[in-house]
Amino acid sequence: MIMKGSKELEMSKWIEKGDVLIEALPYIQRFNRKIIVIKYGGSAMLDDNFMQNVIQDITLLKLVGFKPIIVHGGGKAISGFVNRLGMDAKFINGLRVTDEDTLEVAEMVLNKVNKQLVQIVQELGVKAIGISGKDGGLLKVQKKFSEGQDIGYVGEVTEVRPDILLDLIEKDFLPIVCPIGLDDDFHGYNINADDAASAIAEAVKAEKLAFLTDTEGVYKDKDDSTSVISEMTVSEAEQLIEDGTIQGGMLPKIRNCIAAIEKGVSRVHILDGRIPHCLLLEIFTNKGIGTALLADDQEKYYIENN
Repeated sequence: MIMKGSKELEMSKWIEKGDVLIEALPYIQRFNRKIIVIKYGGSAMLDDNFMQNVIQDITLLKLVGFKPIIVHGGGKAISGFVNRLGMDAKFINGLRVTDEDTLEVAEMVLNKVNKQLVQIVQELGVKAIGISGKDGGLLKVQKKFSEGQDIGYVGEVTEVRPDILLDLIEKDFLPIVCPIGLDDDFHGYNINADDAASAIAEAVKAEKLAFLTDTEGVYKDKDDSTSVISEMTVSEAEQLIEDGTIQGGMLPKIRNCIAAIEKGVSRVHILDGRIPHCLLLEIFTNKGIGTALLADDQEKYYIENN
């Protein structure tokens, strides 16, 4: 057996890195100057290393020509703070019941997270602005009910002012949105971050919407983590809902994905935010690591290897 010398091994590593960059080139060309909305939440927000990896990905996307917008959650951090205060966390159909006190805690925690993300982005050399859905009337809401049940100050987005975000992007800022909105009476409401991200993606006519979650994507078999579906159409997703393959917490997420595509978003991605550089692997490689959802009449996303 002929063993490669250290110089050859080192050169092989550099060539491999070059191949990765070349593989990314058609995707960079295709999506240059296009808007991508990233919903960031889940467990990936609770670990500093995960957070650093995610923000590095998003910063790189901006530096190679994408126009990213971050919409962040904070549900786990809110629950932790509520517990420390001795308050009872209540949920109906998976949605947090939000009374006045809980809303105050939620807004405080979300604003803290917002400025933490702004700080990390700016440390990486990109200008960022944190903005609440209250600011400038960015997110207008009405009271949301869960299967007819009152869940307090939880809002459903009825209107988005895309000009606010587009102006920030035009001035070379990366907008980071905190999902709190106002109703017609100017009362604050907590908004599910998935809902906020979907509404914003539709309003700014985003090319892509990415959900960073605590799962690797959509499974053909929920008990088999190797059965991630790399790509599916809206019709295929609806069939998986109908036959019960998609259920639980993934169900409202997929419905948000379908709604976003039906309102003009080209591609929606569901990724595990705990995997280092998941965004880059999904967007810039020939075979992504999550699930991409597209309209029935859209061309295949991934470039096939011949």
